[in-house]
Amino acid sequence: MEISRTREVVVVVHDGVVLLDVAGPVQVLHGSGGYRIRLASLDGRAVRTDVGVPLDVELALHQVRHRFDTLLVPGLPLATAQPPPALVAELPRLSALARRTAAICTGAFLLAAARLLDGRRATTHWAACAELAARFPTVRVRPDALYVRDGPLFTSAGVTAGIDLTLTLVEDDHGPERARTTAKYLVVFLHRPGGQSQFTVRGSATAAPGSALRRVLDAVAADPAAPHTLATMAAHASLSERHLTRLFRRTVGTTPTRYVEQVRVEAAKTLLEATHDGVDRIARVCGFGSDDTMRRAFLRGIGTTPAEYRQRFRSAHPTPERRGTP
Repeated sequence: MEISRTREVVVVVHDGVVLLDVAGPVQVLHGSGGYRIRLASLDGRAVRTDVGVPLDVELALHQVRHRFDTLLVPGLPLATAQPPPALVAELPRLSALARRTAAICTGAFLLAAARLLDGRRATTHWAACAELAARFPTVRVRPDALYVRDGPLFTSAGVTAGIDLTLTLVEDDHGPERARTTAKYLVVFLHRPGGQSQFTVRGSATAAPGSALRRVLDAVAADPAAPHTLATMAAHASLSERHLTRLFRRTVGTTPTRYVEQVRVEAAKTLLEATHDGVDRIARVCGFGSDDTMRRAFLRGIGTTPAEYRQRFRSAHPTPERRGTP
C-alpha cells in the first residue's frame, strides 16, 4: 500500500455538470490527502454547473496525454442526461491512460455511450436505471447498488453515493483507517447500510391503462394489506396463474408475490417515516401479519431493518400514534 506518493485525479467537467457530483468526491479526496485533483473540460474553459455555479478548470481534455491514477466522470441532471458527443469521444482514450475510471450518478451514461461499460456491471441513480438498461442493453445494470466495481471501472448511484464510492477509492489506496477518519470528518458513513432501493418510490411498475395487469397492480396499490395471493390476483385479472406470472416477469420484472411484498414495504416505509405507530401495528396494517415477517421483507428488499429505516428517514414532526384497530 503506497501512502506517500501523490495520485493524480482528472475530473471531467462540462456545462450542466451536477455540482454535487463534482464537489462530493473532490471534498473526500481533498480531505483524505494524497491526491492532486485537476478539473478538465473539453476546451479548457470554465464550465457552468447545473445550479449555475461556474467551475474553473486547469486544462483541456486533449492536453491529458500522460498516465495518471484516476479518471472521475460526474453526471448530468436526470432530465437532460444526453452526453455531449465530443466529450464522449475523448473518454476511451482518457480511460486507457488512467489506472481506474469512476462515474458518479448519471456519469454512467457517458461511460456507456463511450462503450466502456459493454458487458460490465454498473449502476446509476435509481430513477435512471431503467433508462440506462434500455438505452445500453449490453450494460448489466444493478439498480439497488450504491456503487459497483467491475475491474478498473466504478459507477455510483445518485448524487451523494459518489461520496460512498470515493471513500471506497480512498480505502483501496490508503487503507481503512484513512478512509474512516475522512468519513468521520465529513460526518458520513464509511459503508452506508442498505442499497438505493430504500430511496425509491412506489409507482415504478407500469402497465397499459385498462389492461388485466393494470387492474391487478391498481388493486394491490389500493389495499396492500388485502390477501393478494397468486390465485386471487389471477382471478381478478381473469387470467391463469401461469399467464399472470409471465406478464409480471415481462412487464414488472419480478413475480406477483414479490411485487406484493415490495408494495407492502413501500406502504410500511411511508408509515415509518410519518407516524409514531409501533412496528408491530405497521406490520399488521400493511399486510405482513407480524413484525418479524416485515423485518425479513425489509432486509430482503432494501437491505435494512424497519427500525434502522425509521431512524434514518423519519419526519421531524411525525403524526401521533393512532389508537384502536385499523
